[in-house]
Amino acid sequence: MKYWILGLLWITYCSLHSGLITPEVSSFLKQRLGDKYKYFRLFYNIFAVVSLIPVIYFTYSIRQTQFFAWEGYLIPIRYLLLVIGLLILYDGARHYDMLTFLGLKQIRDNITHNLINTSGKIDSSGILGVIRHPFYSASILLLWVNNLDTSILIVNLILSLYLIIGTFLEERKLIHEFGNEYKDYQKKVSMLFPIKWIFKRFQSLKTT
Repeated sequence: MKYWILGLLWITYCSLHSGLITPEVSSFLKQRLGDKYKYFRLFYNIFAVVSLIPVIYFTYSIRQTQFFAWEGYLIPIRYLLLVIGLLILYDGARHYDMLTFLGLKQIRDNITHNLINTSGKIDSSGILGVIRHPFYSASILLLWVNNLDTSILIVNLILSLYLIIGTFLEERKLIHEFGNEYKDYQKKVSMLFPIKWIFKRFQSLKTT
């Protein structure tokens, strides 16, 4: 029963979190709130953090014996994946404006665009030329470098699915805002895993 409650709590949290950033909700809120929409990102972040606290508390309150641990020959693999995930986060953060991410720049400068990079325009430099959503990619990777018990496995599965669905929702919003410009970016750069980047590198090696 406790695992059903756990799953329900995380699914409810993820549904609320994703639902608030759908294009339909964003457009509705922009129309209803007008100039006050600039406060939405800050409110969204505060709501996400505050509502997450009881969910995390319940998750760790029912944890039991691990059935999988990164031990022995798996330890170097775990730390390699950890380093890769942190590097992706770091390189992604270099392209993102953290004031915009937090929702503070929107209030200060009265802006409402949905990109959180420093320019407010589509950027394909650095890690953003390899994958379109480095924060989501890194988050999925970092979820799975943890040791697993039943609770953490359930959470990881739900959050991985949530991040993938959230990425598609983010893509819809960006296409709605930037149209063909973002569609061209999609054709050149993979969403979460660098398939197109690897293929290009492989092709360039074959021609040299």
